[in-house]
Formats: sequence, C-alpha cells, structure tokens
Amino acid sequence: MHTVTVVGPHASDLVERLVGELATDGSVATVSSLPVAPAPGFEDAIGYTAVGAGVSVGRSSDGWTAYNDSDDRPVSDILDELAPNHDYCLLDGVAEVTLPTITINDADHAGESIATVTDPNDCALEPLLAAIEGTDPHETLGSLVERVKRSPHADRAGAIATFTGRVRVKNDPDDAPTKQLEFEAYEDVAAERLRTIRSELEDRDGVYDVCLHHRTGVIERGEDIVFVVVLAGHREEAFRTVQDGINRLKDEVPFFKKEVTTDDEFWVHERSQTP
Repeated sequence: MHTVTVVGPHASDLVERLVGELATDGSVATVSSLPVAPAPGFEDAIGYTAVGAGVSVGRSSDGWTAYNDSDDRPVSDILDELAPNHDYCLLDGVAEVTLPTITINDADHAGESIATVTDPNDCALEPLLAAIEGTDPHETLGSLVERVKRSPHADRAGAIATFTGRVRVKNDPDDAPTKQLEFEAYEDVAAERLRTIRSELEDRDGVYDVCLHHRTGVIERGEDIVFVVVLAGHREEAFRTVQDGINRLKDEVPFFKKEVTTDDEFWVHERSQTP
C-alpha cells in the first residue's frame, strides 16, 4: 500500500483530487486529521470521507479515531489494518508521522518531502501521482498473504508458508536491551537482488508465488523487520522455499543495520545477524 501524507493549507482539497485519480487504478483509503474528538454518539457526523476512497478514517490530535466504530489507535496500527485491502492510503493533514510527504507552501512536517506545491486546487497532478507510485509500499504480513492469494495460480496451491523477522530486545540475559534498529539499503542493488531471488525461487517446481519484503528506516523493539511469504502446491515446497528465501535475502541483499541499545549504538552489516 503506497502511503503518503499531505500537509499544509487546504490539504483536503488536494487529497480529494488525488483520490479521484488513484481510485481509477486501485483501492484508496484516507486518514484525516480532525480538530477535536466528537462528543459520544456524534461520531458519524464528523466529515472525514474523501470522495472516491474505499474507506476513510478520522483521527483527532488527542488520539481519538473513528473507523466504523470509535477507539484509540496510533497511525501505525491504522495503516497495518488498511494495508491488506488497499493499494493506496493518503493521510490528510497528519504532519507528525515520518512518512513520504507532499507539502503545500512548505508546511512543517516530520517525514521526507517527495513533492511541494503552492496551489492545491490548481497544481498538476501527474508529478504527484508519479511521486506516490515511487514510494516504498507499506507492507505487512497480512498484505503479502493477501497478495499471493490473488495469484493466478492460487487454485493449484494448497499451502502458504511465512517467515517474520522482528527486533529482539536481547540475545542473552546479560545483554544491554535493544531500543531500536535502523536499516539502510543499497537501494538499486538491493532491489535487483530481491527480484533475482524471487524469480529463482518461483522457478522451482510447485512454487507459484513468492513475496520478499525488508523494511528500512527506524524500527522499534518488538516490531517486524522482514517478511517472506510463499504460495506453493504443498507444505514441503512452501517450508523449504521460505527457509531458502530468508537465508538468501540475508546472505545476498545489502542491508545495513544500526543498533541502538540502552548503553550504546553501532552499525552492523545486516548479513551477519539472524532474527
């Protein structure tokens, strides 16, 4: 799910325009920044629906969210929930998240700016749509499983096997606890090697679809880092291919890791570690 936040004056107007274009190519979700939480019983009166969006979520500055019902959920949880069923998610006026950002008149934001516009109602959309398509998708284990289920060969598959690597707090009881990891990719080389591994695994007899995804940026302890999902005819091929997939990813794809513990911080090459 390509995920971008739009911040600045009249961000909603630009979101509406972008949703209208993106909805012709896939399912779109929106997350809007609301000024205040509504009074109990008035949640449905809050206007947070973007025209053309398959689903919309309203979120106020105090953490309140509305999406079919009301509960308090951080943005990360909302995105994880939306990812399996949507191709795009646009956040309207949510400036505090570290996501790819379209800025209007250089508005303040926490993420990386991928485009800047001055007039949200009269700017060209083509460069913005290209910038959105160029972002790394927000993936979860659930979104990758749903992807392989849509394979044209799914009717021949009797197994889906998965691997999830996550940030462990410590190896041994005496280790300083890990607070977070930060991953960087040698981007062009990493993408090419991932494509090669996937293609070679899918050439195996009885293997129909393979997804490999490694997150980059800052990942907090307990969060997921890497996913391997395999659609295969039988469990033997599925299990064997998942194991080979994660081993090859770690051995052949150049990801670099900075580990931050309660005592220290240091860079470690990703290939020397095992989740």
